[in-house]
Amino acid sequence: MQNIPYIVVLAGGVGTKFWPHSRNNLPKQFLDLLGTGRSLLQNTYDRFVKLSSPDRFIVVTNHIYAHVVKEQLPDLDDAQILREPLRRNTATCIAYASYVIQKKDPDARVIVTPSDHLILHEVTFQETMALALSEAEKDSHLITIGIKPNRPDTGYGYIQYIDSQKEVKKVKTFTEKPDVELAKTFLESGDFVWNSGVFVWKNKSIIRAYEEQMPELAEVFEEGADFYDTSEEEAFVKRAYSLVKNVTIDIGIMEKSEDVYLILGDFGWSDLGSWLSIHKLKPKDKNNNVVDANAMLYDTSNSYIKVSPQKLVVVHGLDNYLINESENVLLICKLDAEKKFKEFVADAKNKGEDYI
Repeated sequence: MQNIPYIVVLAGGVGTKFWPHSRNNLPKQFLDLLGTGRSLLQNTYDRFVKLSSPDRFIVVTNHIYAHVVKEQLPDLDDAQILREPLRRNTATCIAYASYVIQKKDPDARVIVTPSDHLILHEVTFQETMALALSEAEKDSHLITIGIKPNRPDTGYGYIQYIDSQKEVKKVKTFTEKPDVELAKTFLESGDFVWNSGVFVWKNKSIIRAYEEQMPELAEVFEEGADFYDTSEEEAFVKRAYSLVKNVTIDIGIMEKSEDVYLILGDFGWSDLGSWLSIHKLKPKDKNNNVVDANAMLYDTSNSYIKVSPQKLVVVHGLDNYLINESENVLLICKLDAEKKFKEFVADAKNKGEDYI
């Protein structure tokens, strides 16, 4: 069992860009958005259990979703579900998982993954993970997986690497979501990739990186060693989360460390970040519409209609629109308006908590 990697699954997000289907009480990672019969979280588990074993999973989620994780992943015991009292971003939740793993297995190798991505070519993905796990054995290497961009997308972080003939490349820079002009420049340069949010390392390596780059955070979670996997863990974590800042792993560690390396991933990846990204994946009619409804369409194209089949939906004259009915909300907006969703949700909240 010594060589089997731990899988840290990040499952605490709220999925705002999939509102109104994704709600505060059941965000997108717990939904079957792809029509596979399994939620995105369950698909993630299915993908990684082939590389590991059920007892090596750690799922980090907000405390209000712990019961949903347990329900959807019954192979996990309670100690494998880390409950966050507050949302403090990826540097904090990865630190929490890393210090829990340190207590269990100081020599562990770890894969960190989001809970809500799509991988189409799983064999190629497993080969990439095997290479990354092998590379992570070297020195203090922190491995990130980059995706070759095919458009100047402003919704992703970008990683610049030092080009070489090697499969594993030294990382030069990280850039958080750029504006469209900068994204075009990145695309044209040829040495930038999208940041997939998948990381591979020895647990010792990331602990060392926290100690060097985020010593205050490291100190907080180091003090929890006596409490992890005990009845006192919850109280300790509440206290710890009240002391730390809201920082991403990219800004807190990856941008600063000299030990970050990149492996290019070409395995049919999507972060499933918006209704538009789902539209690109789903079967379409002759006018490029995704129709998940009992619908009659006239002069309508490039749209996504998702409404309960109990209603007949009649649509005329729309191009690039989303029509989505979920429970007590009907949303009609441009299909590519994902940047408006925070505003939609904030304004809907003012109408009543029941709408979000």
